[in-house]
Amino acid sequence: MKTISKLTGLLVTVLVTTLVLWACKKQDDASGTADREEFASVSSESDAAAEVVFDDVFNNVMGVSSEVAIGGTGVFGRVDVSSSSNGNRIDGVDSITCYVVTTKQLSTSTRFPLQITIDFGSGCIGKDGRTRKGRIIVLYTGHLGTSGNSATASFDGFYLDNIKVEGTYKLTNTGTTGQKSYTIQIINAKLSNSNGDYIQWSSEKTITQIEGGATPLLALDDVYNITGGASGAVSAGNKYFQWSTVITAALRKKFGCRWITLGTLSLKKGNDAVAVLDYGPGTCDNKASFTVNGVSHEITLH
Repeated sequence: MKTISKLTGLLVTVLVTTLVLWACKKQDDASGTADREEFASVSSESDAAAEVVFDDVFNNVMGVSSEVAIGGTGVFGRVDVSSSSNGNRIDGVDSITCYVVTTKQLSTSTRFPLQITIDFGSGCIGKDGRTRKGRIIVLYTGHLGTSGNSATASFDGFYLDNIKVEGTYKLTNTGTTGQKSYTIQIINAKLSNSNGDYIQWSSEKTITQIEGGATPLLALDDVYNITGGASGAVSAGNKYFQWSTVITAALRKKFGCRWITLGTLSLKKGNDAVAVLDYGPGTCDNKASFTVNGVSHEITLH
């Protein structure tokens, strides 16, 4: 019995050691055999993909109605469908829709708080060519043009193209007189593909308006700078990477363009700055690049 006990103890020790080593590998493949370039490639593309998804959420939270925000942005705005437009926005509200918007007043005595549900059903192809399905549920404490008011979005079976979106999105007006700005918090987001790959992402950024303030009812001339950072993890095939980002040159967002057009951020593994992600010189296109070990690589935004 004593011999069996020793053998059992040895097996337990070996098993625990094996699990610990596997867990360490699961925490970050880049610490082992994966090189810096692979880490930079997978992490840069994952961070950019998450940015694109939640920029779309921002556009829809702001665009659903002028009663709660700007109105006429995101799926609620019109898109230039000419062959050379890259799906850019044009003035006006789209009159042809494939979604349903439901408004629910949560107080019997005041208009706010107000819950707005955007229901894309089982599949809704927008003028931008993207397919959305499921629901975005947004709670507005007041009009987002007023400092201190916020909108918190949750997702019910919501997909952007083939990406399932989960987590909490919160947008708060933190502006002052003469300076419109918002804080964006993305909490415990998860973006999942049908093949089992996923991205986990949390972010806190400040978005500050730098152009278009003189025309508060016109969104398409609005230009914003974005500062802050994010952290994430990606599971892709048999690879798993964790990273963080800090914006080093403000990202540039225009309501008239579906992509971030300008700015850089530093991509880190732990405290090690591995790469620089660059959104370009300001051109409205779906291209960005990352630089690692002195070599630049182009990526495509979706």
